[in-house]
Amino acid sequence: MFTRRQVLKAGSIAGAAAFAPIPLLTSGRKAWAQPVPGGSLDPTTIPKYVTPLYMTPAFPKIGRTADVDIWSIAGRMIRQQMLPHGFPKTTALALGAVNDPRSFRAPGWSFETKVDRFARVTWANQFVDRRGDFLPHFLTIDPTLHWANPPGGIEGRDTRPTFTSTPPPYKGPIPMVIHLHGTHDFQESDGYPENWFLPVARNIPAGYATVGSKWDQYKQEAFDRWGVVWQPGTMISQYPNDQAATMLWYHNHELGMTRINMYAGLAGTYMLRGGPTDLPPGVLPGPAPGEYDRRGTQYYEIPLFFQDKSFNADGGLFFPDSRGFFGDTPPDGPWIPYTDTSPYWNPEFFGNTMVVNGNTWPTMTVEPRRYRFRLVNGCNARTFVFKIVTDPLAPRPATPAMPLHIIGADGGFLPKPVSVDSAWLMVCERLDIIMDFTGMREGTELYLINEGPDEPFTGEGGPEQAPTDPGTTGQCMRFVVGPLRSRDTSVPVDQLQLPAPMVIGEPTFTRPLSLNEIDSTFFPDAPIRATLGVFNPDGTPKPLGWVDPITEFLASNSTEEWQLNNFTEDGHPIHVHLVQFQILGRQPMGGGPLQPPMPWETGRKDVVLAPPGMRTNLKAYFDNDGLFVWHCHILDHEDNDMMRPFQVGTPS
Repeated sequence: MFTRRQVLKAGSIAGAAAFAPIPLLTSGRKAWAQPVPGGSLDPTTIPKYVTPLYMTPAFPKIGRTADVDIWSIAGRMIRQQMLPHGFPKTTALALGAVNDPRSFRAPGWSFETKVDRFARVTWANQFVDRRGDFLPHFLTIDPTLHWANPPGGIEGRDTRPTFTSTPPPYKGPIPMVIHLHGTHDFQESDGYPENWFLPVARNIPAGYATVGSKWDQYKQEAFDRWGVVWQPGTMISQYPNDQAATMLWYHNHELGMTRINMYAGLAGTYMLRGGPTDLPPGVLPGPAPGEYDRRGTQYYEIPLFFQDKSFNADGGLFFPDSRGFFGDTPPDGPWIPYTDTSPYWNPEFFGNTMVVNGNTWPTMTVEPRRYRFRLVNGCNARTFVFKIVTDPLAPRPATPAMPLHIIGADGGFLPKPVSVDSAWLMVCERLDIIMDFTGMREGTELYLINEGPDEPFTGEGGPEQAPTDPGTTGQCMRFVVGPLRSRDTSVPVDQLQLPAPMVIGEPTFTRPLSLNEIDSTFFPDAPIRATLGVFNPDGTPKPLGWVDPITEFLASNSTEEWQLNNFTEDGHPIHVHLVQFQILGRQPMGGGPLQPPMPWETGRKDVVLAPPGMRTNLKAYFDNDGLFVWHCHILDHEDNDMMRPFQVGTPS
C-alpha cells in the first residue's frame, strides 16, 4: 500500500520553488481519489442533503457589569445526532451554557461580543457522570507523547513519560483548557497548554495531578489582574476584545491532547462586533443567530464550522487506535521500548465524512438574495479548497457556478473585497464570504465542494496534491434557492467600502525560524514527530521540542519579522498566539523573488501557510508581556512537539 509519505516523495520538494497556488489542478483531469479509510460505517452509505443546516445560536450571558459581559460555560459528554435521522447518535464532548442543558452541542454555540467591551468566561470541566465519577475518554489517548500526563503527579505532569514496555492508552479523567484563537489577551487567559485542569470527581486516582503546571500561577494572576477567583475544575478567562471586529473561535488546547478533544467536539465560534473596524448594521447581510431568537427568524449571516470525521456503524466517532493505521509501519509495530515510535499517535488524521455545524452533509434553503457566511476550518489536518458548483460529482477541477466574494479573513476585513472562483481554507483559518443568490430561479441547487487533497496542503499543483474523492469529502453542503421572503437592503459587493486593516510598523528585528521533521531510525520514512526550531551557526536547521529552553525572547512593544523556513515535505498552517500579523510573502529558501500573498491573505492574519521548501515572511507587533506559543495547527503535529513557547517582555 502507498503511504501518504510515499505519494509525497513522488514529487520533489524543489518543486516548491515554483509555488503555484490556486488553481491547483490540471484542467480536465478526472479525480482518482477514493474515500479515505477509517471507521466501520461506509461513508458512501450516508445519505447527503437530508439534514437542514444547523443555525448555531449565541450563548446566553449570565450577567453583565458596566464594562464586562459574563458567561459560564462547561464541558460535558453528550449524545448528538450528527448522522442523519435513522442512524445512531454519536458520543461527543460538548461545551454549553451551565444554566441551559439544551445548549450543549458539538461544535458549540457562538459568543456575541463587542469591541472594547470585556468578555469574562468561566470554563468548567464537568466530564463526570451522575454519581460524580470521572468519565474516561472514548477515543485513544497516547500517553507516550509530551503531554499533560496527569498520572505523573506534580513532578511528572506536562512531560514525556519513560516506559519500559508499550503502555495501554490513557483512560483517566479528561484534562481541559480552552484557548480563544486569534484573541489579543494576557497569558493567564490564553489557554496555555500547561494550564489544564481535571474535573472535580470523587474517584480521581491517588497521586494524579489535578491541574497543569501553570494553573496555580495563572490563578493568582487572574485574581491580581481581574479580581476573579478560580475554583477547582475551572479557569476564568477575561478577554479585552481590544482588536478589530472579526470572527475568532475557541477550542481546547491541552498539551498533547488538542487533536483528541477538538475532534471530539470542543470548539465553536466567537463573534466580535462594533467599533471603527466594523461596518454599520445593515451594510452587510444579517442578522446572525442570537440569544434565544424568536422561532422562524430568518438569518442572512451564518457561521459555518467545517470538520471531517469518520464514523463507526454504531454512530461512534472513529479515530486511529494504533500507529499501524497510518500505513508507514507494520500494523502491530513493534513500538516502545523496541523502537522510537509512539504506539497510538498518527502523523495526520483525515476523516471520510464531511460535517458542517455538527451534521453530515447538510442542506440549506436560501432566498434569491445576498448572504454572509463566516467560515472556519475545524479539522485535524485537512485543507479545503472551496468552490460553488452545480454538479457535485463533476470531474475536478469543476466549473464554478458563482464567485466567492471574500471580504475578510482571520483578523478582520480585507483592504477591499476579492472575488474568486475558489479559495483555500487551512486548518483554523477563517474566511468572511458574501454569496449572492440574487436573481436565481427557485429550485436551483448549488453545492459547496472541496477540491483540496487528502494530504497536508502545500499550495502547489501536481499529482501528489490531487483532489479528494468527489463522492465523499469532495462535497460539503448544498444550497437550494427558495422564494424571496424579504427585500435585500444590504450593499452590493462591488459598492462595499471596507474599513482599513490595522497598520503594522516596520520591523526592528528579523527572526529566522525553521520547520522540521524527525523520522524514525527504525522504520524507514516514518515520521515520529515534527518540530519548530532555529538555526545552527553553520546555517543548518536546529530542531527544538517543547521541553527545550525558550529561544524566542521578544521586547515589549516590538515589531518583528519572522521568517518561517520549511524543511519538511508538508505545508504547515502556522499560528502565532497574541497577535494578528501581516503576510509579507513567500520565496524559495534557495533564493528567488518574493511572491505576494494570495488575495484573501492581504488582511490581518493569525495563521499562515508555510509551504515546503519555501521561506514564508510575516511581521507582527507584540505588546502584552507574557508567555505565549506558536505552533503548527495540524493538530496531530501540534500535539507531538511542533509547538514552542515565546516570551514577550519580562517573565512574570
